[in-house]
Amino acid sequence: MITRRHTLALLAAAGSLPTLAACGPGVSRGSDGGGDALRFSWWGNPERAETTRAVIDLFLEKNPDLDVSGEPTDISGYFDKLATAVAAGDEPDVITMGGAYPAEYAARDVLLDLGTVEDALDLSAMDDVARTNGEVDGTQVAVTTGINAPGMIVNPAVLEAAGVEPPDAETWTWEDFAEISAAVSENTPEGTYGSGTVFTHDSIDLWARQHGQILYTRDGEIGVDAQTVQSFFEFSKQLVDSGASPGADQLVELTDVGPERTLVGRGRAAFMLTWSSSLSALSEASGAELEIVKVPGESVEAGVWLQSSQFYTISARTASPEAAASFVNFLVNDPEAGALILTDRGVPAVEAVRQAILPELSATAQREVEYISALGEMDLKPTWIGPAGSTEVEEITPRHQNSVLFGDATAQEAAQAWHDEAVAAVSG
Repeated sequence: MITRRHTLALLAAAGSLPTLAACGPGVSRGSDGGGDALRFSWWGNPERAETTRAVIDLFLEKNPDLDVSGEPTDISGYFDKLATAVAAGDEPDVITMGGAYPAEYAARDVLLDLGTVEDALDLSAMDDVARTNGEVDGTQVAVTTGINAPGMIVNPAVLEAAGVEPPDAETWTWEDFAEISAAVSENTPEGTYGSGTVFTHDSIDLWARQHGQILYTRDGEIGVDAQTVQSFFEFSKQLVDSGASPGADQLVELTDVGPERTLVGRGRAAFMLTWSSSLSALSEASGAELEIVKVPGESVEAGVWLQSSQFYTISARTASPEAAASFVNFLVNDPEAGALILTDRGVPAVEAVRQAILPELSATAQREVEYISALGEMDLKPTWIGPAGSTEVEEITPRHQNSVLFGDATAQEAAQAWHDEAVAAVSG
């Protein structure tokens, strides 16, 4: 399964182009230095910059009394540049962030409590779980730019070639997944597997939620016990031992590879647990009509969540909090803005905007949006920004997962070691 960090890198894909870093702030309308002049920073490629400037221009047409200056940067230098600006007290008014950065900056009182500008920033139409993504210690400090979610990518052609019936995605269990995957591996040429999934850090969160727990609690503590992690490691090992998935060596090689190098991307796997935003890229890589369905076990207890692709935040030191909030409100709620952004920053978290952009999307991208809309109607567990130390936990997981897959440790030993280290990491 692709990690949240890797998904962020995929969404930023061409964002390392140096042309943007070399440019100064891209002003969509010349700032006159008035109190309502806003600076807006983001990372990305030239296409994202062009789209964002078009969105800014549309905002200014509707708000002629305001000025907005765009500040694009390549992803490789974005957060270093932000750290320098914050240290100098010169950060932008509206700042795009990702991962655990909102939590880190909120802890330093850099970010505005968005509850103080709720008259200008209306989040009531946003999917509840997507909205809570932007909370830190119960305070809304960030707004999701767009969302994706864990999902099971399916290649029907591989199932058909194996003579295996597609699963009932509304009712299937992990036991069904293991059986079907093993049958596909057994009835296809060597090198093709039922499961092309690389279970990772985020898979633990999914597994925990389906077992009535959660990876991180709202207070930033580890919310999954060692026994549940042990059962997750045992299931991963079962898939390898049964031949349902590749061996440990190949799974390590497949970790965090691009879509074209995954087994599904090469047409050599029936299933892949990954992020919904990967559907288009995997379909293009494989040349096949891929589908996305609910992950196994959801009929017993929902474990998926709506994950923010990126966040919009507002500096606590902005001279124009209401204007900044009005701009963020426009970015996430305005259907015309959504029609320009489409899914560049994730699937919109507001259903009205999702419906507005559907006609503009490819058939595959439409399936991504429809999947998110279906999840938005489910009773999903909330998600919060990962606590300080969560990035360290991402490194702890594969080390112990691999020790089980290679037979160097039992699932019980690895799970206890994972739990001890994860608790220490988020405890500071």
